[in-house]
Amino acid sequence: EAHAHSVTFDRTNQWAYVCDLGMDQVLAYRIDGKTRKLALDPALTVHAEPGQGPRHFDFHPSGKFAYLITEMGNKVVAFNYDSAKGTLEEIQMISTLPEGWEGTSYCADVHVSPDGRFLYGSNRGHDSIAIYAIDQATGMLSLVDIAPCGGKNPRGFGIDPSGTFLLAGGQDTDNITIF
Repeated sequence: EAHAHSVTFDRTNQWAYVCDLGMDQVLAYRIDGKTRKLALDPALTVHAEPGQGPRHFDFHPSGKFAYLITEMGNKVVAFNYDSAKGTLEEIQMISTLPEGWEGTSYCADVHVSPDGRFLYGSNRGHDSIAIYAIDQATGMLSLVDIAPCGGKNPRGFGIDPSGTFLLAGGQDTDNITIF
């Protein structure tokens, strides 16, 4: 059933994308700057694989790429993005977990570094941060590392505006680890 989990605005403030974990969809809404209303554009809805659970979404600073993290599927989906049309074209799906790992884990958060060179995603259960390099020409991701986050259940994390520090919160250990 429907379970809207997050809303992310594109850098042009013309579009809002709603990750609906329960419907396995990312819904696109055009923003009318004059009336301040949102209008759903069903033709732009992204349908994730059943059971993936879209959770959070972030844009590359260039505005050419977007990234979705799926809670249940433990994956990051990369897209080409056209801000004029609001379209998302899937170009890659990549795991956030180490190859062969078989425990229970759920993704939580995803962020692109301010300089657009890296993407980070958190794993709850594996208790780690997946780190990817972003190809600046294609938007494709290459795994750099999957680092222990220093706490249990990293539900949220943030990157400081300079891109120097990543702060990961361990929900079940009441701590913040600074990378």
